[in-house]
Amino acid sequence: MADIIDVHTHYVPRGWPQLPGAGPNPWLDVRTESEAVIMVGSREFRKVTSNAWDVATRLAEMDADGVEAQVISPTPVFFSYDRDPKESAAIARIFNDLALEIAAGSPARLIPFCQVPLQDTDAACAELERCLAAGHRGVEIGNHVGDRDLDDAGIVTFLQHCADLGAPVFVHPWDMASSARSDRWMAQWLAGMPAETHLSILAMILGGTFDRVSDELRICFAHGGGSFAFWLGRVENAWHERHDVIGTSAAPPSHYLDRFFVDSVVFDERALRLLVDTMGAERVMTGSDYPYPLGERPVGNVVRTAGFLDDHRRELVLSGNARRFLGTAAIAGPHPGVSSV
Repeated sequence: MADIIDVHTHYVPRGWPQLPGAGPNPWLDVRTESEAVIMVGSREFRKVTSNAWDVATRLAEMDADGVEAQVISPTPVFFSYDRDPKESAAIARIFNDLALEIAAGSPARLIPFCQVPLQDTDAACAELERCLAAGHRGVEIGNHVGDRDLDDAGIVTFLQHCADLGAPVFVHPWDMASSARSDRWMAQWLAGMPAETHLSILAMILGGTFDRVSDELRICFAHGGGSFAFWLGRVENAWHERHDVIGTSAAPPSHYLDRFFVDSVVFDERALRLLVDTMGAERVMTGSDYPYPLGERPVGNVVRTAGFLDDHRRELVLSGNARRFLGTAAIAGPHPGVSSV
């Protein structure tokens, strides 16, 4: 069985310099050799363990799960889109350079994606260029910048720059709205993240981004594209029946399904089947959200065991599509330590 290329993982460095600006800034409270807490000012944001920064631990867990290579992307709390652009650019540079240090521990298997100060188009383009020259292979962006969605003119310009440079883009939901209702039961993650991702795919389609950006753009949305696959029929119907309100794209929503990828981290074979039926097996890639507790372990387990996938489509989802997304025919191996679980 094909080994996995995991397009959705995150890293956290084991500490970083004091970040510029008044804050509240993220910092790492290291509590033991293998445990730490990401803090934002005085607030606990997330507990992490050594697999977030330690290459040996990460590689051992990749081998156990049959993962050939990982895309390692920033944890979105580091994005700093609400900061002064110069501060945000400095913060991006710090984390991007630290990501390269982590990836250097296994350059054939750890594929770094950078972050950029997306609130400033020129600064974002400049940092992307610097990072690609330094060894990053793509970029992770948040799904919005305040009230600016992915059809914002400046963000569209940045996405076209990614297309021109051949840099793949991974879109991750972040900065979900807080309210009395959404702050219970991790509802920001369980309901807010899928809704945010759905909304941003709509912005790409209905806002005309796909009409304005060349089809050379390689872009992937996290968490199975949120709720988009389930509600495509509703969106399609609305485009036809209320064209006066939402018919802003050149073609119906279903026309754009071959313009983007989604990852597979939906945790249930029935959901994966809907995703593959809707997007096509050529547009779904294995993602895990490693190393966080809401991720999938073993990585790719639902894809590996899905009864509806034949060997060809399974191989596409496990690794073949990721090779196209990353723009490379081969990554590393398979690595001799990888076991096909």
